[in-house]
Amino acid sequence: MRGLLALILLAVGAAFGAAFGPYVPALLRPAPAPVTITPRADLSAAERTTVELFQAAQDSVVFISTTARGMDLFRGGTEMPSGTGSGFVWDDMGHIITNAHVIRGAASATVRLPGGRAVPARLVGLDRRHDLAVLRVAGTGMRPLPLGTSSDLQVGQMVFAIGNPFGLDFTLTTGIVSALDREIPGEGMVTIRGLIQTDAAINPGNSGGPLLDSAGRLIGVNTAIFSPSGASAGIGFAVPVDTVARVVPQLIATGSYSPPTLGISADRRADLMLREPGVMVLDVTPGGPADRAGLEPARVTGGGIAPRDVIESIDGQAVETIDDLLAVLDTRRAGQAVELRVRRGTARRSVEVTLAP
Repeated sequence: MRGLLALILLAVGAAFGAAFGPYVPALLRPAPAPVTITPRADLSAAERTTVELFQAAQDSVVFISTTARGMDLFRGGTEMPSGTGSGFVWDDMGHIITNAHVIRGAASATVRLPGGRAVPARLVGLDRRHDLAVLRVAGTGMRPLPLGTSSDLQVGQMVFAIGNPFGLDFTLTTGIVSALDREIPGEGMVTIRGLIQTDAAINPGNSGGPLLDSAGRLIGVNTAIFSPSGASAGIGFAVPVDTVARVVPQLIATGSYSPPTLGISADRRADLMLREPGVMVLDVTPGGPADRAGLEPARVTGGGIAPRDVIESIDGQAVETIDDLLAVLDTRRAGQAVELRVRRGTARRSVEVTLAP
């Protein structure tokens, strides 16, 4: 019996050795060779700049989550998660900038600060035409981002986006300015104009986050992507900071934004009646800029609307639609004088008008 057991153990040992090699007791094995770590040189200047930029800016960026009202079979009206996005600190008073579409239809919004603390946010104002919104939170102690300019941006310069794509907070992506003065369709038949195009990766959740230049200054607000798949395809868009700097103070002061006005009424459908491009003046505000400049509104006749004055350009910029007119006025300020090129019948004339708030 003992001989049979010994044969069985030998057979098992032979099979084990064939599969794994001869067994060597741990005490007889040689010590493993140490792993060699290759020291690296210092970070390059470009890498240091990127690291320092992110470290300086990340504490000014926030994560935004929203809820919407819904119905529950057992509890009736209730609130449920609606969406997420990004935002950043605008000033020392707790104002947070994000996109209007981030908080669209929201019943409430919560801002999660660096470090994880979540605080409720109050809506101060929004402007769908530029896809911008202002929230306010209390007691953040966060630093606002330094403001840059967008009028002097050049295609090819480096840009940096910080946000919360797919809920992954404080994500940094880099790229370049791919193009300038782009336009995309917005909500309610509104065209968002003058956008920065970038190939810095922007994904769902990045909306409302900052786009920075290599000096760490705010140059835009990431707002949209072009992507058949819904994820980054290397074509993202940001609202330029010059627009933000013009719109946000008015949102904080009044809750809404309106460009300076000519004191006229116009309508897209009425413009379709015109044989040539332009904006038909349908009504003139008594005592307003257009009225003082002598513009006359269209007249209602038995056969419909008879055009009188039609605006063709402002300061030499062609105005073919109401959107064109609003886009030009949006770059002006109240009290500024502009030159209108006006058509009445076959006659054309130039008129100076001082814009009103």
